[in-house]
Amino acid sequence: MTVLRSLAFNVFFFAWLALVLVVMAFFLPLPRRVMQNAVRVWTHGMGLGLKAIIGLDFEVRGHQYIPPGGVVFACKHQSAWETMAFHILFRDTAYVIKKELFAVPLFGWYARKVQSIPVDRAGGAAALRRLIRDARTQIAAGRPLVVFPEGTRMAPGTRGAYHPGVFALYKQARATIVPVALNSGLFWGRRQFVKCPGVMVIDFLEAMPEGLDRHQFLAELESRVESASDRLADEARSRFNLPL
Repeated sequence: MTVLRSLAFNVFFFAWLALVLVVMAFFLPLPRRVMQNAVRVWTHGMGLGLKAIIGLDFEVRGHQYIPPGGVVFACKHQSAWETMAFHILFRDTAYVIKKELFAVPLFGWYARKVQSIPVDRAGGAAALRRLIRDARTQIAAGRPLVVFPEGTRMAPGTRGAYHPGVFALYKQARATIVPVALNSGLFWGRRQFVKCPGVMVIDFLEAMPEGLDRHQFLAELESRVESASDRLADEARSRFNLPL
């Protein structure tokens, strides 16, 4: 049954994506907020599909740690789900994404339209300055900004190096950094056809303290995110009888 549901959801996923990508082309000449709302319609549709077809829902914890206005969410990255989730949770989210994605037809056009922030890992100091400049602009406009410090999806229980770009946002852009833990990879794993029913948890943690140097900041951020994500994974395995 899980395999059949996963097949049905994948058909829905690509059909819904194709439809929305075509329709959104008509919004390119319109103001950014129109495109942003179209993205939110797409992500809400994906969420409804997950719940109706797979039986996969989500739960938000740590509401008290979400500050108003512009903020940077430094989020664990396990699944495709969190690339959509913040559009569901907040009205005007901006993502920091790989520069290469801006070259993808249609997707890149829309990412540029909603003012996603490109990051060029090979661009050196100049690329870092552009990241800081763009982040300051979005934060000043009151937009929540999402960054994945590891830069790519990691399976539950594994971790990648935390890149220093998030420290630049903390130090030079003077942004409030809120760590975010989750367990989405247990239900919707990287490059996995089968999606599992259950409840994904996304947990907003206390904002990073001021005055940390680079080593202290990255070590503390990694410790908070990874330990909380491991705890959520253990909880989910016990609650939904998921494999270790």
